[in-house]
Amino acid sequence: MDAEKEKNVKHFLDLIQKSRKGKFKVYIGMSAGVGKTYRMLQEAHTLLKKGIDVKIGYVETHNRKETHELLAGLPVIPRRTIFYKGKELEEMDVQAIINLRPEIVIVDELAHTNIEGSKNEKRWQDVLEILDAGINVISAVNIQHIESLNQNVKDITNVDVQERVPDNVLRLADEVVNIDLTSDELITRLKEGKIYTEDKIQAALNNFFKSDQILQLRELALKEVASQVVRKVENEVPKNVALRHEKLLACISSNDKTAKRIIRKAARLASYYNSNWYVLYIETPNESSDKIALDKQRYLINNFKLATELGAEVIKVQSSNITDAILDIVEQKDITTVCIGKPHLNLFKVILSTNVFNKLLNNLSSSNIDLVILS
Repeated sequence: MDAEKEKNVKHFLDLIQKSRKGKFKVYIGMSAGVGKTYRMLQEAHTLLKKGIDVKIGYVETHNRKETHELLAGLPVIPRRTIFYKGKELEEMDVQAIINLRPEIVIVDELAHTNIEGSKNEKRWQDVLEILDAGINVISAVNIQHIESLNQNVKDITNVDVQERVPDNVLRLADEVVNIDLTSDELITRLKEGKIYTEDKIQAALNNFFKSDQILQLRELALKEVASQVVRKVENEVPKNVALRHEKLLACISSNDKTAKRIIRKAARLASYYNSNWYVLYIETPNESSDKIALDKQRYLINNFKLATELGAEVIKVQSSNITDAILDIVEQKDITTVCIGKPHLNLFKVILSTNVFNKLLNNLSSSNIDLVILS
């Protein structure tokens, strides 16, 4: 009982601690120069006019005239000076921010690596410390610095980005905002000298700032923000009023050719809807591993592999009741569309004479879930 009490007390303290944490807002952009820092400084001015205690913890203007001018009139927390390898360098002063306790602090370049000898290796770790102290943070990061997108970015730009932010840091954000420009707008800004100095413009145009690359990075940024919004909706909007996000469930059997066809067609549908999808195999007692032929087992494993390669999550369950097993997974995974193969018999006869399909159709229709029969 004492252990149970201790567990309850810890849970309550965790809830209190969570409620005391600062709110976290992140601006994401497809590349340098889209205007993330500019937007943060604009927001700081707006907040200041409303009487909110906002301070600049760290901002990097890169000597961009328009951005630098926006710093005027904003309270800046002095940076900490560090001597490193005979040079005098500056870093954000995390302790000064925590001591001053502003209501909101602006912290640029979330992926930045701190100078050796700093308390934290990365700036995102500094930000987590500031949030834990109950201070709200507005920050910014480019899409190429997100850990899980590292290989995608390398494939697009041929650059292996070294400074990276773990995905779970972004998931902690209360708000994620995309700063979006077309590739033409971004290249125009570059050519006008609004991103880099004149001596760096041509090199940038030849390397990172190619139209096709910007377009692909823009797509990554839009998808990342969209996924963050979907997560927020799922967590915060009651299910009965939330906009329905498509989730597909493709049901396969050990029939190799039919299963392949269902998997490929379901993959196309999932791609069309840009949705999560699952492949479900229900192992009935007469298809247990000691009863099913070896070649069928091999085909089944190959189909699981194909489904995974096409982006599905494979689910394998053992059940003697196919309908109940499908409906259980539909409920667990919030499925919106169930995909099955075309029955061998005339569909009308199946609906009238087969309890499995009759029950499945009745249950899905009453739950407002679509059933797609793939030929």
